[in-house]
Amino acid sequence: MMRTLFKNIVLPAALFVSAAVSAQTVVQPKIMVIPYTKEGEDIRSVLEEDSNKRIALSKIKEAFDERGVSTIDFVARLKAANTADVMNMDNQADIKSAIINMSGADIYVEAEIICQQSRVDNQTKPETRVKITITAYDIATGASLANKIGECGPFYTDDVAKLSMKAISSIADDFLRVMQVKFSDIAEQGRSVMMLINLDENSNYTMESAIGSQGLLLQDEIELWVDSASYNGHYHLQGVSPLNMVFDDIKLPFVDENGATYTVSKFSMSALKFFRSLGITVSRTLKGNTLYITIK
Repeated sequence: MMRTLFKNIVLPAALFVSAAVSAQTVVQPKIMVIPYTKEGEDIRSVLEEDSNKRIALSKIKEAFDERGVSTIDFVARLKAANTADVMNMDNQADIKSAIINMSGADIYVEAEIICQQSRVDNQTKPETRVKITITAYDIATGASLANKIGECGPFYTDDVAKLSMKAISSIADDFLRVMQVKFSDIAEQGRSVMMLINLDENSNYTMESAIGSQGLLLQDEIELWVDSASYNGHYHLQGVSPLNMVFDDIKLPFVDENGATYTVSKFSMSALKFFRSLGITVSRTLKGNTLYITIK
């Protein structure tokens, strides 16, 4: 679906560096807030076993909603993932990625929530403090857009919701401002990805092999394709040798021809089609915003 473009839109002032930015065309991202998980940790257990984290997560979403940000309910997506049998996957990292990718969000905000409570003599309420660390990531590339740490307490209270709202409110405006500026820059200039191309040790090709209908060198065919596939021809070739080729910055369009988000995986599929058109077999690996290609 085409992302809505707003001209001269009036959004909360905190989302902008200056009045000049608000006069520009702005693309508002959809955001989903998810809990931070350690490697191998079940994302369901993080919320099911800790009511304080559930409360804090909902307060982060609420703080964003109050500031006019379009948010997607993580808990609802988690339930949808259960229905779709996503949770039967073995790898917790894959489960997390599947939930994020099926969310329909442009950005996911990972929230690490630390709630500490201790009993103090002669106090009817526990001493409570809440610390929230939030980091925004572009879903299409995995690039970090903004991060902040908010804290509240200690106070003699068991009202975790109130402390969580105070902690997130202390950083929300600045966090959203930085995130929006960086996301708007992506929408205007394209997403940055890297592409590293290597030759398999048993490959019959080198970057200097003549190939294609025009008899160009393989490295030239690749560069011509990157030029056509990149956003407005914006890319940078870091280096090339007979056995490898490194593009350290390729700008991808924000959306594809159908108005859907243009992701690194879509770029990867386009690369596969290109090499097949040359009669070349390749293998691909995606890690974050980096595409690794091995020519067989």
